[in-house]
Amino acid sequence: MYLRSPRAVTFRPFTAYFSTMATEAPWQAIAQRKQAERQSRIPPAWLLKTPPSTSTLDVRSVPRASGILTSNELHITENYDATSLAEAIRSRVHKAEEVAIAFCKRAAIAQQVCNCLTEIFFEDAIRRAKLLDKEYDSTGKTVGPLHGVPVSLKDTFDVAGYESSIGIASLVGKPAKKNALLVDILLEQGAVLYCKTNIPQTLMALDSDNNIFGRVLNPRNRLVTAGGSSGGEGALVAMRGSVLGIGTDVGGSIRIPAMCGGLYGIKPSAQRIPYVGQENGTRQGANKIGLSASAGPIAATLRDCELFLKTISDSRPWERDPSLAYGLWSEQSSIGSKPLLGVIRQDGVITPLPPVSKVLDETVQALRKSGLEVIEIDAPAFKKCQSLANKFFGIDGGNHIFDLLEATKEPLTAWLSTRLRRGTPISINRLVEIHAQKIELETEMLKIWKDPKTGRQIDAFICPVAPHPVPPIDRWNGVSYTSSFVLLDYPAGTLPVRDTTEQDLRGELSDSKPLGSWDKINRELWDEKTIDRRLYLNTKLSIQVVAPKLQERRLYQAMSVIDNILQTQSLGGRAKL
Repeated sequence: MYLRSPRAVTFRPFTAYFSTMATEAPWQAIAQRKQAERQSRIPPAWLLKTPPSTSTLDVRSVPRASGILTSNELHITENYDATSLAEAIRSRVHKAEEVAIAFCKRAAIAQQVCNCLTEIFFEDAIRRAKLLDKEYDSTGKTVGPLHGVPVSLKDTFDVAGYESSIGIASLVGKPAKKNALLVDILLEQGAVLYCKTNIPQTLMALDSDNNIFGRVLNPRNRLVTAGGSSGGEGALVAMRGSVLGIGTDVGGSIRIPAMCGGLYGIKPSAQRIPYVGQENGTRQGANKIGLSASAGPIAATLRDCELFLKTISDSRPWERDPSLAYGLWSEQSSIGSKPLLGVIRQDGVITPLPPVSKVLDETVQALRKSGLEVIEIDAPAFKKCQSLANKFFGIDGGNHIFDLLEATKEPLTAWLSTRLRRGTPISINRLVEIHAQKIELETEMLKIWKDPKTGRQIDAFICPVAPHPVPPIDRWNGVSYTSSFVLLDYPAGTLPVRDTTEQDLRGELSDSKPLGSWDKINRELWDEKTIDRRLYLNTKLSIQVVAPKLQERRLYQAMSVIDNILQTQSLGGRAKL
């Protein structure tokens, strides 16, 4: 569906998913029970008396106007990031219990306006926070660097006693028996876990919608996508219902929701953060023969991403997960005082729309104005990445996920129904062949990390997160700018730059022939015959920063340098705390 005006879209009640079939299939009753269970875990006193109308597009002010949070709880949820909140608890400005209650309340409100939660365990979180306070009072020592900090998790992470249904009916009613390793580490470092967040059916869509929990809405503008597959995390953090959200990324699933919410998000290399203990709709071990997914942070400040990465790296996770690489945070590669940065302006598959090119140009100009050297990177191999990544996405033919769906006669969502089919798993010979292609492409792409004129090492480069601004619901076009760095296993992060303005809505595309089908569809997101560009106004324009493989600290430092320069020159998009 094309949007001619923001008023052209109406929101369906989540229960509308259950009224379209004449004969009720098993999945429908499961979905109704699951939604009722989720609703029951929100205390009645935390329910909105007057939910915002569907015509209210920006709902970020609802918690403040609701009367549900006290003035102190509003202060806690609006004036701290995870880093400063951890310090406030350490210095006894706030108790872990009052912090937990504040964020549980705000997450409950976020759920009511954005549909961003799946599993709710507020009571467990408040009990744990009380125990942390008691421990601190009796010993004078915090449990770890995340002592008392509320952390939300994507639904894929196993938490003992709670389900990881990933929005699929046949996985409902099967609570995890043990925690994912990353969950254990977060608890050991003092975190308070209080909810899991909504995702797209099959985790294979870029808009977080499923038949069990419904669609996640973007709190900045409920007509544009919240992204996927960590869409619930992005929406919850954007609502300030979480200070630190943990997502996963195998095609852009951290960086895309971060862009949609105007947030920071980092996808590490696959060997950096524990990924074991996930439910992702594939057979056990599939992550090792296809493209390896990564777990990483989504946050309102960049330093919170560092807090997460440092905390996990310094917990020595490689001693418990043999697939991880050694790397204490302080021992990882770092950049010098005058880093060399590069810029890749397009990938050769989809040409960025004018606002995307404009904000990239502004960033390059700001960096050069500050005295940094930014060189143009010619990367002809970049255009090969997406087609090769696509070969990995379909290696099992999708059969496991279809088995899960068909067990309860659950249909694909509307968006997926035209894109996903059962297929034949590829042969061992074909799998070996595409891995050989991957090695060849990885080797070819190594050339981009050296300045061809001077031979100097490039510390990091910038490029678009996507070839378009944050688009309408179900209209994200392609992942070539994000999945390429999963294929190459480069750490990459989303960095918000500034709000979209009226001036950004001007400018026309060239009359040149589209590069291909993806490029043709992308142009439709700028064609005023098929879209009202004003839809982009209450969204953030972002860039992507990329570093060499397993150099997360270098990535963070490069992002920090860029962010500080943009802030100094009044371009940056840092959240107000």
